[in-house]
Amino acid sequence: MAAHEVTNQPPPLTGYDASDDPALLSALRREGAGWAEPELRELGRLAGGEQAQDNGRLSNEHPPRLHTHDRYGHRVDEVEFHPAWHDLMATAVSHGLHAAPWRDSRPGAHVARAAGFYVWGQAEAGHLCPVSMTYAIVPALRHAPALASAYEPLLAAASYDFGLRPPLGKRGLLAGMSMTEKQGGSDVRANTTTAVAQPDGSYLITGHKWFTSAPMGDLFMVLAQIPGKGLSCFLLPRVLPDGTRNGMRLMRLKDKLGNRSNASAEVEYEHATAWLVGEEGRGVRTIIDMVNSTRLDCVLAAATGMRLGVIHAAHHAAHRTAFGARLADQPLMANVLADLAVESEAATTVALRLAGATERAARGDEREAAFRRLALAVTKYWVCKQAPAHAAEALECLGGNGYVEESGMPRLYREAPLQSIWEGSGNVAALDALRALTRQPESAEAFFAELDLAAGADRRLDEAIARLRKEATDPAESSARRLAEAMAVALQAALLIRDGSPAVADAFAATRLAGDRGHAYGTLPPGARVADMLPRATPAG
Repeated sequence: MAAHEVTNQPPPLTGYDASDDPALLSALRREGAGWAEPELRELGRLAGGEQAQDNGRLSNEHPPRLHTHDRYGHRVDEVEFHPAWHDLMATAVSHGLHAAPWRDSRPGAHVARAAGFYVWGQAEAGHLCPVSMTYAIVPALRHAPALASAYEPLLAAASYDFGLRPPLGKRGLLAGMSMTEKQGGSDVRANTTTAVAQPDGSYLITGHKWFTSAPMGDLFMVLAQIPGKGLSCFLLPRVLPDGTRNGMRLMRLKDKLGNRSNASAEVEYEHATAWLVGEEGRGVRTIIDMVNSTRLDCVLAAATGMRLGVIHAAHHAAHRTAFGARLADQPLMANVLADLAVESEAATTVALRLAGATERAARGDEREAAFRRLALAVTKYWVCKQAPAHAAEALECLGGNGYVEESGMPRLYREAPLQSIWEGSGNVAALDALRALTRQPESAEAFFAELDLAAGADRRLDEAIARLRKEATDPAESSARRLAEAMAVALQAALLIRDGSPAVADAFAATRLAGDRGHAYGTLPPGARVADMLPRATPAG
């Protein structure tokens, strides 16, 4: 029937290469991981393919289910996932997006992993939580060399081996984090979970955790109080070496706004066996190595969401006609799309620069470690804070179609606030940046040295750096957010001016530094080279 003929609708956005991203690929080469491009391209074709996208849909439409007991009443504490989730996890692990870089001697391994995380995240975001936790646990675990020697090879193995069995008998392991409690949240020093030393050198953990990431994992980094010693860090397995279940009880799965495919749980520990990692009473200092790695992944995930939003919006606008012309050819829509692309490219560029700093810091570069300390804090604050507004604008580009679940945009929108909350919400990240700035002068020195690499290339950046130097001299806690934002924006501008697309760099400096912008996307100034900023979804070939 003619009434049912479908016209003026975009074709499905599938069968494209998600790695075909100029900002990403140039950063990959610049940060020393150009050798990884062939595998990244393979991953990009998978992420843009119909199967991966269907797996992403199914794993969110069929979220994990908690089974506390079996049919006979035995406690089992198992989380059941849809097969689509396992397919996504198997691809992520087989491509080394978890802890593989810690065992890879090739220069740029951490950068290659970050790029893969960014690309594969466009297929589905939630399953990357356990992938991220497994990556992040390694630097903290190395505070206990004997434990690291036993478990790190399995954490880095490219084998997805799901199921509750003794860790050392599996082909590959996944990790989680069990840190926050209901009475403290980010204030982990208020934790009440206790750890009691045993004659064999182990500890028995007892207490309640309000938010445990990836509860189906094999190993967990847990914070608990040692009486008389203080908050300490422990490695806790789900299953003990003799095959018995450890005293880790999953009380319920969190009913979250987004991130539906991923299980997050409240947990009770009842005399659960664990082993000390790091020194007694130094738990925060030990686990911060894990938190800093997951913070990097928060930035990567926010950048991934922005890139995905731009791709969907641009694809729709390229195929949709209104008022006699394609949306993409109409000046106001083109301005919106270009502004979204500017924000996306800035996020991608700084995320990969931080991955490069992580790579070099892991190899002993103290200067890069100092830069990463402050740069990661301000970037975690600002890039993750930008993601929700970016997702909302990208959704609006699709109009009513974007508000419908089938478009995938509501899922992107619900996911967007997550990165700004996990691993320290906005105030926590801003205050962390303030601490680094005031207590670790080497971090401030390295940060400003990075900005100075672009000195003289753009008057607007030079003026912004001069302002920052004054503001960073004696910052007040009440202005920590404003300072973190200014530092993050200056860093993004410096990187774009040095290495990015000239059109994007100029638009970013004009709007984000010089203030020639309104309060919504789509207000790039007259004369901006809009056509040079718009992305294209390239068919996989």
